[in-house]
Amino acid sequence: MTVGALDATERRRRLRGAGLAIRSGLFAFRLRSDLPQVAQAIDRLYADYPCLADTDFCDFALDVVRPGGLRQWLRPQVVARYDGEPVFEPLPAGHAFPLMEWALNYCVTTHAFEHLSLHAAVVERGGRAVILPAPPGSGKSTLCAALVHRGWRLLSDELTLVALADGRVSPVVRPVSLKNRSIEIISAFAPESEFCDPTHDTLKGTVAHMRAPAAHVHRMHEPALPAWVVFPRWEADAPATLSERPRPDTVLELGRNSFNLSVLGRAGFETLTALVNRCGCYDFRYGLLDDAMRVFDQLAAG
Repeated sequence: MTVGALDATERRRRLRGAGLAIRSGLFAFRLRSDLPQVAQAIDRLYADYPCLADTDFCDFALDVVRPGGLRQWLRPQVVARYDGEPVFEPLPAGHAFPLMEWALNYCVTTHAFEHLSLHAAVVERGGRAVILPAPPGSGKSTLCAALVHRGWRLLSDELTLVALADGRVSPVVRPVSLKNRSIEIISAFAPESEFCDPTHDTLKGTVAHMRAPAAHVHRMHEPALPAWVVFPRWEADAPATLSERPRPDTVLELGRNSFNLSVLGRAGFETLTALVNRCGCYDFRYGLLDDAMRVFDQLAAG
């Protein structure tokens, strides 16, 4: 059964009660919240995801709720609790859904010890994955969202999980987080894309999450073999340019983008170096998404 197969009354009963259990790839999350904006965003963005029974095992239990005391009434706030413990500082109540998404990322990055975890988007075509690591403001999520609507399968917008056992990338398919002008850019580039209501005045500016296509959600258990590591950088009016980068530099930069390399030790380092050795490594500059799509089409074809 999918989340969308439940009627709205049952979804809200579970959210307010024992929790709404949702599977995303390797992980199952049990979500609890009495906040209407969380329920509305789940209705819009998670309808295609498998819904588990109340008695099924879940990897993570996450509550996104109002704290007690005067904060329920005076400048209301919201807090995310994993297994009953807060994971971030409280935020304004209107930031509830982005907070839930950030907390889900936290849960995965702090517990996925059978994988090397990288802060990078990852998409796949023809069984081969391209990993897109980049700092905030580089256009990573914008590029990822555009590729998803031009024939590439979404594995993750934020987390690349490389299995220590075989080096394949395990999907963590969830909504794509877009910020500020990127929301308008993707809405115009892919009019079929669906978003939840934007959240304004967050630490990242205005944030809105794009729904993952249903076909990609249905393939959430299909890993992919990494074939390319591409570091994107958006620059106004820049021609789309793909240039090779040295493998040692790529290892160092991916290490800086890893959440758990220091925890995994030698196994993590060996997984990282094997990943870079099997992939084509590139820097990518672009100014227009249409030009970027042509370059990635050529990359996949070549």
